Amino acid sequence: MAEVSVEINGRKFRMACEDGQETHLSGLAARFNGYIDEYKGAFGEIGDTRLTVMAGIAVVDELSEAEKKLAALKAELDAVTKAGNDVAAEAEGMEAKFAAKLGDVARRIESIATAIDAAGQDTQTQ
Repeated sequence: MAEVSVEINGRKFRMACEDGQETHLSGLAARFNGYIDEYKGAFGEIGDTRLTVMAGIAVVDELSEAEKKLAALKAELDAVTKAGNDVAAEAEGMEAKFAAKLGDVARRIESIATAIDAAGQDTQTQ
């Protein structure tokens, strides 16, 4: 387990994290501290706890909005995937119909060719 020292609202905190996650944790702490600095700039010194709660709520609000957008994008992706599957199924059906028609035409052409050959042989034997 790795340890990282982070600074939030001017105070240092030692945090434990998984090995290799030190930079990520430091970045998250810096980002959270940015919220606190923003609120401190907007509202002044209103107390450490209150600033921390406001910053935490702001982060959770952003997370909630991101989750809503993610759910909407997932629903849109599902709809597009279904539409794509429907189009693919329709194309397969059309391909099968085309192949059947082409087979019918080929049989007719072969039948005509056979009739022409037979007619030509009849005229030669006469």
